[in-house]
Amino acid sequence: MTPELETARLLLRPLELADAEQVQERFSQWDVVRYLNAIVPWPYPADGALTYIRENALPAIARGELWYWTIRLKSAPGQIIGAITLSVKDEENRGFWLDPKWQRRGLMTEASDAVTDYWFGVLRMPVLRAPKAVANEASRRISVKQGMRIVSREERDYVSGRWPSETWEITAQEWRARQRPIGRSQEKTAS
Repeated sequence: MTPELETARLLLRPLELADAEQVQERFSQWDVVRYLNAIVPWPYPADGALTYIRENALPAIARGELWYWTIRLKSAPGQIIGAITLSVKDEENRGFWLDPKWQRRGLMTEASDAVTDYWFGVLRMPVLRAPKAVANEASRRISVKQGMRIVSREERDYVSGRWPSETWEITAQEWRARQRPIGRSQEKTAS
């Protein structure tokens, strides 16, 4: 089960099939998908989110291979503004996207800190890896802020084409050494 997490400004809620309509609306933007893996179809089909959630995401969550959260502001908990995932894939453990209207406010760094805490603290994984296009400077900045380092370089296929890429990594020991009291995640508990 993927638990609900919260941060100072955000609610990270487990993905549900009912989220498909909002995900479709926010996700199907060029600025969201251009640096995502080329397996994402473009133009994004009208039923893309529903099909992906029903046929890929929810089964992977049920198998314990994927943790998928929708990102919502605490001030507007009914509105999805992005998503963040953790995966047990060897070289690709975390991915995310955020509606461009909400970028450059530190929200994805906040969400990334919460799920990285979950990865190491709850799931007890030894290392987190995140590949990204070198051109995706916003994503690279988050990795730098989190203390990650580049461990490999290669070319990868993205929605926008083939790009030089880097795989960033941080170990559980390195993450624990960087613990910050602000922005730490907490599983939401019922009162």
